[in-house]
Amino acid sequence: SMPSEMLLKIFSYLDAVSLLAVGCVNKRFYELANDNGIWLKLYSSSLHPKWTIRKMKSKQTETPSLGCAALHDKKPGYWKKEYISKQTSAFKTRVMRLAKFLDPYTGLPCKNKEAMKVSGLNWIIVLKDKNGKEHVVEKPNLSFKDTSVTVLWHGTDWPCLEVLSTLKLFGVTPLLPDQSIPPNKNGPRRFSLIAEYSLANLTENSVVVGADELVQLFSLSPGLLVGIWKEKNAMAFVMANLHYNQLLERSILGSATVQYAPPPNKPVLDDSDSEYGLHDYSLHLDLHGRNCMYMCGSFKCLFCRKRDIENGYLTLRVVNLKDNRKHLPIIGTLGICWETDVFKGNVKDCFVMDLTLLDETGRPFWCFSAPVHMELSTKSSGLYDYMGHIYTADYADSEGKVCVEFVWLEETKEYIIVSLVLYVSTKKVNSWYGTNY
Repeated sequence: SMPSEMLLKIFSYLDAVSLLAVGCVNKRFYELANDNGIWLKLYSSSLHPKWTIRKMKSKQTETPSLGCAALHDKKPGYWKKEYISKQTSAFKTRVMRLAKFLDPYTGLPCKNKEAMKVSGLNWIIVLKDKNGKEHVVEKPNLSFKDTSVTVLWHGTDWPCLEVLSTLKLFGVTPLLPDQSIPPNKNGPRRFSLIAEYSLANLTENSVVVGADELVQLFSLSPGLLVGIWKEKNAMAFVMANLHYNQLLERSILGSATVQYAPPPNKPVLDDSDSEYGLHDYSLHLDLHGRNCMYMCGSFKCLFCRKRDIENGYLTLRVVNLKDNRKHLPIIGTLGICWETDVFKGNVKDCFVMDLTLLDETGRPFWCFSAPVHMELSTKSSGLYDYMGHIYTADYADSEGKVCVEFVWLEETKEYIIVSLVLYVSTKKVNSWYGTNY
């Protein structure tokens, strides 16, 4: 029953986040909270504070006329949208400025943690059932590595796997970030769609990564790992592996319905040599199991001659089977660690591979973070200088393939990488350089 004039007076003392919250109460509050006079005041004071004070002191008689024109010529909610748009643009600029600082070791942004803290960035998954009902899972556990972050969700109230249709991965930031106030999950937030996965016939249509006594692991591209309870055939946890390359852009610059699309690469003049193939490439490779690092290595001066181009792929040999001086030991027993509210475990013979391939100018050319499983090979161990079982681990996506061979040494209880080969798609290379291999 309170008059609108009194409510507007009260609303004029609220900050922007509180105004947005009040607007969710009912239709009347929504219309009053869209008042152009209130939002014009917020717009002027927050984005042009010095200009506003100077105007008020030197030309106080002009301010009302300017204000009236700005209010009456605009539709309700205009200055609200302008305020949010300007604040969002300034926020994105501030965060992406931090992403410009590159690590000379990996060629990737080196201030990701700082940028995430400034932005209040978090990640959530939304499970949608076949009836259209959505189930939001928040509060993930984060694990940071040199070139990626692993995000793990688990809980006790997961919906039944049989009724689920899709899973969406979002980056979530406060709509109006304030570094002095911790982000509030009940406050207005902005969603950026990172990836969408189909959960229909999950166990039949996805790659089996491994299993232990309690769970089975299934991999969905790109970089998603789903743990299923063996007994109940229900979801135990979801693990997403996010590579630092374009991580902030995908988590912030997309919309709730459309994924962020990076701009096409602009080839540097004379940076490709179609006669001799690729040259002077660099690789940074991490193998880890979420909580533990098994290998971290960098390889320089990788090249591919034109005769190594075959079946639509350019071959980059990183570790050669015949050159035992470059064979790499693995620290520990390979496996992926998982945990829930009650249980924890380690699925053996699998790992997370973080690959960062840089071109000759140091730009990220091919990057991913994904779970990979190992298989016992039928090859004879007599091919090597080591006596032991041979294992292979392969990864493939639209941009290329990775093939790794390990030898298990029973005496020292360790794996040795004896072969590592990258197969880069010619379509990817042609698109990157504007050439024709």
